[in-house]
Amino acid sequence: MKLSKGVITLLVILGFVLILFFWIKGAYNGMVSKEEQVTSAWSQVENVYQRRADLIPNLVATVKGYAAHEKETLEGVINARSKATQTTVDPTKMNEESIKKFQAAQGELSSALGRLMVIVERYPDLKANQNFLELQAQLEGTENRITVERQKFNEIAQGYNTFIRQFPKNIIAGMFGFERKAYFEAKEGSDVAPKVEF
Repeated sequence: MKLSKGVITLLVILGFVLILFFWIKGAYNGMVSKEEQVTSAWSQVENVYQRRADLIPNLVATVKGYAAHEKETLEGVINARSKATQTTVDPTKMNEESIKKFQAAQGELSSALGRLMVIVERYPDLKANQNFLELQAQLEGTENRITVERQKFNEIAQGYNTFIRQFPKNIIAGMFGFERKAYFEAKEGSDVAPKVEF
């Protein structure tokens, strides 16, 4: 049985359409998978920031018992914590502006905690308190976890961004609304070493 040219042409076109369909399906599913990885990594970032926020009330209460007259600093920590926990980022709308806003709120909390730790230096009894020492160790560990999770998030976001920007996947990404995800960046001025004077 001999096939006519029209049937052969139709089979070739059908074969091309099927190949194109499966390629688009694979690229789309790959983008969905990578976007979900970004969302999951973001959840981990939020988890460690929440852990820090959960430690703060206990830390403040412990310090308050020893340094009650440091009311302004203690209130500053509580206010910064409140602001930091209210600032959230929707993983589906993650852009540079939303990440910077989140980072700024978390930075304010870090600064407030830094001021609190400076005050602690004035109270030797507090520095020797077992509860305070445990809370301080947990807080330091959490800060390390934050750094690790932010780095992981940036790596996963970079993989996703690279995937959706490569040709010809960028066409599919544009068709289906896959957008570039923002990264965590170093604080402004962190590239300048602190000046040490004796």
